[in-house]
Amino acid sequence: MYSYEDRCRAVQLYIKLGRRVGLTIRQLGYPTKNALKSWYREYEQRLDLPAGYVRQPRYSRAHKERAVRHYLEHGRCIAATVKALGYPSRPVLSAWLQELHPHSRTRVVGRSQERTSEAKQSAVIALCMRTASAQAVADDVGVSRGSLYKWKNQLLGHDASAPMKHSQDTLADPDRDDPKLQLETLQRDIRRLQLEKDVLKKANELLKEELGIDRQQLTNREKTQLVDALRQDYTLTELLCEVGLPRSSYFYHRARLQVPEKYAEVRQSMTDIFERNYRCYGYRRIQASLSDQSVHVSEKVVRRLMKQECLMAVTSKRRRYGSYMGEISPAPDNLLNRDFSAGAPNEKWLTDITEFQIPAGKVYLSPMVDCFDGMVVSWSIGTRPDAELVNTMLDAAIEKVAASGDRPLVHSDRGGHYRWPGWLSRISEAKLVRSMSRKGCSPDNAACEGFFGRLKNEMFFQRDWLSTTIHEFVAALDAYIRWYNTTRIKLSLGGLSPAAYRRSLGIAA
Repeated sequence: MYSYEDRCRAVQLYIKLGRRVGLTIRQLGYPTKNALKSWYREYEQRLDLPAGYVRQPRYSRAHKERAVRHYLEHGRCIAATVKALGYPSRPVLSAWLQELHPHSRTRVVGRSQERTSEAKQSAVIALCMRTASAQAVADDVGVSRGSLYKWKNQLLGHDASAPMKHSQDTLADPDRDDPKLQLETLQRDIRRLQLEKDVLKKANELLKEELGIDRQQLTNREKTQLVDALRQDYTLTELLCEVGLPRSSYFYHRARLQVPEKYAEVRQSMTDIFERNYRCYGYRRIQASLSDQSVHVSEKVVRRLMKQECLMAVTSKRRRYGSYMGEISPAPDNLLNRDFSAGAPNEKWLTDITEFQIPAGKVYLSPMVDCFDGMVVSWSIGTRPDAELVNTMLDAAIEKVAASGDRPLVHSDRGGHYRWPGWLSRISEAKLVRSMSRKGCSPDNAACEGFFGRLKNEMFFQRDWLSTTIHEFVAALDAYIRWYNTTRIKLSLGGLSPAAYRRSLGIAA
């Protein structure tokens, strides 16, 4: 509540600032926008503000007299009077009666008859062993549901739950050894054990959890699924007590489970992209592929959905560094010097040989990789790492640049394949420039080694080649490289494949 001076100060500043609400509130630190406008309207009408506010009573004197008169003329029942008139509340009507007719009320109106202790015990036993609702038990006994639970709290305590509690030891029952009561107790225990068994079985079926799971470790969402699955056989109160789930939490998660899945279509699209691309896309390339389909979601959402759908790309394990330390003849200098960037195609080429060992035998791949965009310019696949393997690959690469007149730098390691006369003569005739890595230093050819790592992670390691022949493996390897050039997107190229990137630049792939 603001004082008269505070309200006048706010209205005067509001007028001084040209009736700018936000500026006035920022300078004063009070009030709200609606309050300030209300004060200004009052000031306009009266040229002043009221010194204070007096709340008008909700009910007039006539309302009070009418309610009291109805109470006196219609059986003197407060509940009936409130129901008939629609006002006020029971405490307010009691206060009016005390004010207008202090001696008119009787204290016995609406009180139920007194129940014996045996009747209360029987009602509580029926409540604990019920199979229907508590209201049905209360109707049979002839009391309200609140009175029934009040008796239960008096006899069993507030911490005891209504269904299936050990009332035999807590009830002050002189006939504790009564066979009928013992039979009821056994039936109650059997029902409790059957409920525990059904909960464990249903948890194993729905949630794929073992029978020895601690139910308290389940999430509220999982508990809600368990309760819904067993509602046909048990009451809601029994199930909620057994799994330890509050009633409000149950209805909240039940409503959430009925809401349609927000990312259902995104999950399907992600799975299709992952399966269609050799199961090798991580969350960055999955997100880029979704963006191409006009599906825009954040990286965090993609990572979370991939984890839930078990879409895990294969990654390489860190291995101990090792390299061949031999030297068989003089080699050219390392002109590339680990600079794997290129401003145009056919400026820098990288080559090497890698081995694939499958049950049917060994297969070798010799590619020529362009540093401009990672495109595989040419490649050859064979079962022997000989001169023919690398020479065939080099002939195909030279044929591609023969018409354009490009003279790229060809970088390789210090292997004997790149020192044989056939390789040297082809390099010399095509007027290409040679470059070799330093001795025992494979990181000098890291870009080509990286291509081999991606190829094996995405295409080789994740599959079982037990029943694959050499011919089938060669065909699969050739298909992967063509897919790598034309379809596989690279984030460094703006989410495009090497071939698509060259087309976007107007360069023939």
